[in-house]
Amino acid sequence: MKKTTKVIAVIIAVILMVCTFASCTSSASAGSREDKSNTIEVANKLQENQPTPTDIDYSLERYNLIRRAYWVNGQREKANALPCEIEKPLGYIVLFGESGTVIGSFIVDGKVSSLNSFLTPDSEYYEQHRSSDESAWLVSDNNWLSDVDGSYGENDNGIFFFTPDGKYIEWTGTYLYSDIPFEVENPVLKVSAGNE
Repeated sequence: MKKTTKVIAVIIAVILMVCTFASCTSSASAGSREDKSNTIEVANKLQENQPTPTDIDYSLERYNLIRRAYWVNGQREKANALPCEIEKPLGYIVLFGESGTVIGSFIVDGKVSSLNSFLTPDSEYYEQHRSSDESAWLVSDNNWLSDVDGSYGENDNGIFFFTPDGKYIEWTGTYLYSDIPFEVENPVLKVSAGNE
């Protein structure tokens, strides 16, 4: 009889632990859902109070992308003759090597752009969609689209820019950029061993 009582006590203890855990998980899930809901609500409120501007009439990013498309496909005359409908700002950039040494500094004509900015999307779909009853992901063919030069794939992670005299520069390292002129001299690197 004592053995049966102990077994029943153990089973009851296990059931209580499972119920407690399930209750905690359920509370955590509910809290997590509430946090997500609150975050979406705050984001919607901020978007309403500070909407995306709709009065930008000209994109320097697209200008750079069009100019780059000509440049990297051997049409440098077209790249350099491409008119810009707004006055391009000048920027200043310093490129650093892995050890922190200055590789070069340049004046930027217009803006610095990402090598992973594109004029067109790379595929027809960016998101998967659920079925109407929310039970399963819909499987559909995603047609990959080529870039403007007919190629597929990704670019290196990095930046590109043009200089006022029409030179093209790509960089995949660390850089410092500003719209005010500045100078950075080669930093002095100190390497010490131990407690020196």
